[in-house]
Amino acid sequence: MKLQTAVARLSALAQDTRLSIFRLLVQKGPEGLCAGDIQARLKLAPATLSFHLKELTQAGLLKARQDGRFIWYAPDFKAMNALIAYLGENCCSGAGCEITGAAAEDAKA
Repeated sequence: MKLQTAVARLSALAQDTRLSIFRLLVQKGPEGLCAGDIQARLKLAPATLSFHLKELTQAGLLKARQDGRFIWYAPDFKAMNALIAYLGENCCSGAGCEITGAAAEDAKA
């Protein structure tokens, strides 16, 4: 993954509403949700939701599909996993490692 791609994806997730949208869609799985369901669950104004969905889609984290009058959004799991792999690339200089101590507590928070 290119550095610019990682920065764009992390930037898209570095906002509370977008992170909430992405986490909701990850929980729903590959089927995703239509925009109206996302709006109702997160109690967002239509324009606000549209803006955040556009940002996540442009960052490559969401896929959109039209179904009649509705647009369904689902996470791009391949992109998500690539970002996670990029972040952990060369972790501990290639040696096996485990989160312990304070780092483990931070991971739970």
